Amino acid sequence: MDFIIRQGEEKDLPAVLGLIKELAAYEKAPHEVENTVAMMREHGFGPEPVYKFIVAEKAGKVIGTAIYFTKYSTWKGKKLFLEDLVVTEAERGNQVGKALFDKCLEMTRAGGYHSLVWQVLNWNEPAINFYKKYPTAFDREWIDCSLKP
Repeated sequence: MDFIIRQGEEKDLPAVLGLIKELAAYEKAPHEVENTVAMMREHGFGPEPVYKFIVAEKAGKVIGTAIYFTKYSTWKGKKLFLEDLVVTEAERGNQVGKALFDKCLEMTRAGGYHSLVWQVLNWNEPAINFYKKYPTAFDREWIDCSLKP
């Protein structure tokens, strides 16, 4: 392994936002990204942080990230929600995603979380096939909802 996994730091935010934009382009929605480095700084490093992240770093460059936060289930208790797992296109297939995902699983166990949860687009076959390598339960019952006030 020629990369390391470490906790994300404020200095990583421009690179992480770049990865988010790369993911949005892959998901055919680059116009949907409204986030900025300033917003990420406030939301992750301000007085009331709402997310954390880890990064994969190779030769001093961020090549992947996993962005997560604590979700609460009234039935199960706390869960670790993996908001995004992104590896830059040039590094896909080099075990970077696996290392980031495995670190998230490790944090789930160590943090006493009930489970690790995430979403995947139904057309993203490479990601679905990746998650099938784990004992993943795919939920076809729940519908995602969103409302912008």
